[in-house]
Amino acid sequence: MLSSCHIYKKFEMPQDDPVTAEYSRALEEAPDSAAYGNLQWQQVFTDPLLQDYISRALANNVDLENARLNIDIARANLLGAKLSYLPSVALTPNGAGAKYNLPGSEMTWTYTIPLGVSWEIDVFGKILNTKRGAEVSVRMQQDYSQAVRSQIIGAVASCYYSIATLKSQLALSRQTSEVWAQSVQTMRDFKETGRVTEAAVVQSEAQYYSILASISDLETALAQADNSMSLLLNEQPQSHDIPADARMDIPAILRDGVAMREIVQRPDVRAAEEQLAAAYYATNSARAAFYPGLTISAQGGFTNLLGSFIKNPGDWFLQLAGSLTAPLFSRGQNIARLKGAKIQQQQTLNTFKYTLLNAAAEIDNALVSLANNTEKASMLAKQEESLQKAVEYTNLLMAHDQSTTYLEVLNAQSSLLSAQMGRLTTEFARERDLITLYQALGGGR
Repeated sequence: MLSSCHIYKKFEMPQDDPVTAEYSRALEEAPDSAAYGNLQWQQVFTDPLLQDYISRALANNVDLENARLNIDIARANLLGAKLSYLPSVALTPNGAGAKYNLPGSEMTWTYTIPLGVSWEIDVFGKILNTKRGAEVSVRMQQDYSQAVRSQIIGAVASCYYSIATLKSQLALSRQTSEVWAQSVQTMRDFKETGRVTEAAVVQSEAQYYSILASISDLETALAQADNSMSLLLNEQPQSHDIPADARMDIPAILRDGVAMREIVQRPDVRAAEEQLAAAYYATNSARAAFYPGLTISAQGGFTNLLGSFIKNPGDWFLQLAGSLTAPLFSRGQNIARLKGAKIQQQQTLNTFKYTLLNAAAEIDNALVSLANNTEKASMLAKQEESLQKAVEYTNLLMAHDQSTTYLEVLNAQSSLLSAQMGRLTTEFARERDLITLYQALGGGR
């Protein structure tokens, strides 16, 4: 009887582990609404066109719609668990006729119109733990839905800036190819005057064709990115009018300074917590199977069968009964079920703690990558500025100075293109880091 008191307790986060104890303390603190991960997605992604894409994806995406339907399923199960407290009522009318092979025997008819009521008294919390488990399931599905929502917002934003970057790289490559076409012609003119050899002409042509080949790769990547965006929007494949100069504004990233306080806002972490609570209630249900079940039943109705006599017309009847069923030996099924539930609860606790550690690692990775890519983009911008000057100087020297070789011109132009492409790639990586950090901090509300 003393051990049965544990069956009625609500789930509480274990305090004997430093990680879960810190998590419990963080849950008690009010979140900072100005923190980066707690901002509404409209405050983070301020581009009106991007906001339109995100809104369409949230309205049409199949994965998010299925997540909403899973919430409805969980709510239906919760309704069933709540209705388990009510008595069950059944109307089972029946009738029969009989005739015996005796002289003067006639068909005799019997009938019963009973209304049965059965009510299970939840003495040891069997129904209570089932209901609490169903409540946890609803919250868990809501957290999963929020996680899917966050992933969709991040995926649309990442795809949006990926398309913009590819368009910028494609425009840059096409512009560069025109410059290289002129360089090839210049090399041919220089060859005619004897200033360069055929090797210079061939080298410049090879670089020109290399740029043309890279344009084909960029066009393929752009088409794939457009198709990915169409899938996110649940629309037919099409190209999207995303400007090539679309860039994400870097907001002021305010953080609580307490990693666990930020982690508790993540929907996947909250879902893992609800899974732990569900495992706790499953263990309680397994414990409750060892205790008796009390059922009160009543039956009443109208019948013409009274004992062994048939009475016409019939009469009303009423029966009351109570039963107490105590499990004594069920071939070890209850013991096995309880042991299995305890093991699953420990597994869920291990998974929950790993989820916390993984969340902390994701936040730290995103912060480090954001800081490095921001610095890298600044350095590449300075490099590009210097290389543009180098191209101008080498072209001038090549035109007026016999000492400058064609290799210097080719190297300067190749280095400039590489720096320009690298800067665009790094800027996109920085935008992706901002999106990843927003998701890692639980953003996407």
